[in-house]
Amino acid sequence: MQEPLYQINPDRNYPWNDLPLLPINEELYQTTEILTKLGDAKAALARLHGRSAIIPNQGLLINSISLQEAKISSAIENIFTTDDELYKAFSDQNNEISGAPIEVLRYREALWSGYNYLQKSRAFNQYYFIHVFQEIKQTKDGIRPDFLNTAIKQGGSGPHAGQVIYTPPKGVNIIKSRLENLVTFLNDDERFKIDHLLKMAIAHFQFEAIHPFRDGNGRTGRVFNIHYLTNKGLLDVPILFLSRYVLDHKDDYYSGLMGVSQRGNWKDWLLFMMRAVENTSNVTYHKINEIVSVKDSILDFVKKDKRQFRNPEGLIEILFTQPFTKVKHLVEAGLYAENTARDYLNKLCEMQVLEKKEIGGHHYYLNLELYRILSE
Repeated sequence: MQEPLYQINPDRNYPWNDLPLLPINEELYQTTEILTKLGDAKAALARLHGRSAIIPNQGLLINSISLQEAKISSAIENIFTTDDELYKAFSDQNNEISGAPIEVLRYREALWSGYNYLQKSRAFNQYYFIHVFQEIKQTKDGIRPDFLNTAIKQGGSGPHAGQVIYTPPKGVNIIKSRLENLVTFLNDDERFKIDHLLKMAIAHFQFEAIHPFRDGNGRTGRVFNIHYLTNKGLLDVPILFLSRYVLDHKDDYYSGLMGVSQRGNWKDWLLFMMRAVENTSNVTYHKINEIVSVKDSILDFVKKDKRQFRNPEGLIEILFTQPFTKVKHLVEAGLYAENTARDYLNKLCEMQVLEKKEIGGHHYYLNLELYRILSE
């Protein structure tokens, strides 16, 4: 009898301590259908990379798009916040923030902290995953201890709710050995010559199957996706909006993961991830174009206005780094004194560029067009 290409999990109720090491058999991904969809994903990602690389101030993309990625990735874990709550929290950045907005902001900080970590280390290691997890959860916790009986259960309220659908490996040494294998797979591109997008998809499954932490594995795995792309030079900065596709196709995402562990169905999982990269690359590409276009249009509009704003370029740059602006943002950037900053922001409200909002006794100025683009 022919040996199966992938050794599946024999019993979802018991720890999968025999989770196969990477790499997987190349017959599982060297198929016409997968390679065709891989080509589509690579083309879309390359177009996004080329477009974002020529923008002088990438802060215009970094704050806005990474905030949305953080919001949507958190929503996958049933952590919900409104755009207004999130942007207000990001504008304030003070100790009064709590609840869902702070959870989302922690994800965003993990996105950037992990990115900076890899800029220095240049390679993945076990501590990278621990670092990102600790940033997301704001904890000093690490690998799941031996005594924990961790199991993934069916959510919702249907007839199968509460049933075990997967039990990850158990034992610190086993978890660390699988993580070390994953790290080697990620870093050694000579020994494991697999296209980077396929390698990212394979590694994402492997990380979620290892499930090394008590909580936060899903968010850590989604942060990893973006960091892998920047680490391999497929993006300059982490701006790919992958979590939106996962949220919109949440059932397919989880069934894809289970399909690998229970049936060895790598095909559907890899096709799902290639579609996610292609779709979100296209969406992000168009968002960038729209943001840049409306920014240039507003700058031209402000320059022509008879009120004669001083340093309109600097003013508009600040307005497009986040949807909510406060007087202090212009002052702290060294653009204007407080009274001038307030006067300019109020004038922009009169011109219908901004909308003034009072929330909790504080004034915020909403960039209406940026808010609209990001909310779509």
